Amino acid sequence: MKRVALMLPKLSRYGGAEQFGFRLAEYLATQCAAEFEVTFICAKQDGPAPSGVRVIRVGRPIPGKLGKVLWFALAAEVARRRGKFDVSVGLGNTVFQDIARLSGGPTRLFWDYSIRAYAPGRERILKTLARQLSPGKQLGRLIEGLCARHTPVLVANSEFVRDLTVQAYGGLRPENIRLIYNKPDLGCFLPGDPALRPELRRRFGLPEQADLIVTAGTNFRLKGIHVLVRALAQLPASFHLAVAGGRGSRDLTALAETLGVRARVHFLGRVDDMPALYQSGDIFVLDTFYDACANAVLEALACGLPTISTACNGSSVFLRPEAVLGDPADASGLAQRIKALIHKGSTARTDYAPRSGLEPYADLIREFS
Repeated sequence: MKRVALMLPKLSRYGGAEQFGFRLAEYLATQCAAEFEVTFICAKQDGPAPSGVRVIRVGRPIPGKLGKVLWFALAAEVARRRGKFDVSVGLGNTVFQDIARLSGGPTRLFWDYSIRAYAPGRERILKTLARQLSPGKQLGRLIEGLCARHTPVLVANSEFVRDLTVQAYGGLRPENIRLIYNKPDLGCFLPGDPALRPELRRRFGLPEQADLIVTAGTNFRLKGIHVLVRALAQLPASFHLAVAGGRGSRDLTALAETLGVRARVHFLGRVDDMPALYQSGDIFVLDTFYDACANAVLEALACGLPTISTACNGSSVFLRPEAVLGDPADASGLAQRIKALIHKGSTARTDYAPRSGLEPYADLIREFS
């Protein structure tokens, strides 16, 4: 039996990287229980671990971003060496491992894409300075580069991330980076019964008769929620927007008030039953300025929703061209696409089926003798 270590700063069911790490640990410990003994090395644990998974918590004794990044990189390596694991899988913020999943893409290029979410001038300058002057972020970039250059097997979760990684780190070739896309749990994310939609909307406090746009994310600025609110203001009054992931900032609330759409924007906070929210909507929109491979797009497609995203999102490769917005800052273009696609059925491509899901990771682990 192979002793496998998964390493990620946080063990949790919530968050993109965290959700993937949890599901991978669960899969290896249950579906491959006869082959693998699974340990999860983390700094913090939010909720119970998957059945059969041993957890090593290294804690966060050093405050601040720099302390957290540095401590986990060092402590995870100590735990990895002490454990004498047969195979180690890095899922974020680690230097040494046998397999590394490049889930977020190169930080430098992420900054180049995401800075466009901030207004030109003072706001953009301050954000750039904050990033450049943050010791924690600079350390994270260093760890990321060492990981990319010295890990035997690299895995990208989208063509977008693979290509950006090759661009960022000289010497890497795209054919040497394995490509494994995320795959939603198709037992949970599936089309709902249209007859139940009014009941689902009542559960979330949403209008039953609206043309309902659904979006989700925790970083509202990065996910382009401000652009989506501007697009909503250009749509008929029957259109409403449901936002999962936060209660709404003062700036977003003020923007909605100014545009006269505050009553049509519904901030739902953290939503634990996302399948039900997708099934309550008429269209899903993720107007992101950067996403390595947004799970929300894949989940919405699995629920049968027409879905729109941007060319800055790795999972947009699963959408037909008319559902991919080239410029996430284009509120008018976004409004036009929402209006055109909202009741036209699924916008998923049917001619693209790359490797995806969790089984390919098990196959990679099996390759190590």
